[in-house]
Amino acid sequence: MIQRFIEIGEGYSDIYELIEIARVNQHRMLHMAAFHTSINGKEATSLAVILKPTNPGDFQPLYLCREGIPNPNVTPNKRFDLFAETASSLDKEIVQLTVKPSTLFNEKELYYQYLIGILRLNHYIAPLQ
Repeated sequence: MIQRFIEIGEGYSDIYELIEIARVNQHRMLHMAAFHTSINGKEATSLAVILKPTNPGDFQPLYLCREGIPNPNVTPNKRFDLFAETASSLDKEIVQLTVKPSTLFNEKELYYQYLIGILRLNHYIAPLQ
């Protein structure tokens, strides 16, 4: 199985694309997630839509808006509210995890491997077989 993050932006206007991906693919929806972090003293959140793997192909996309939304637990905001409303309408709870910021990694791919490891460890996505 191939599991890969597909970054669609930082969550400004692209949050609407992430929400549309969730709605259009609700039959493949596995999880909706919020990754909370702190970057230089600023609390930020990444939002993600995790779909079931394709069949055939065993490709599991994890769509992400990276670290561009204020952490809603610190600063309530409309963008997170829209994401939460979408989760509710799709009968999904948002998986919320506190993670290291992407700035601690020399490459974005290493950051994404770190997130995939956390998701596997917590059984939100399947381990490699």
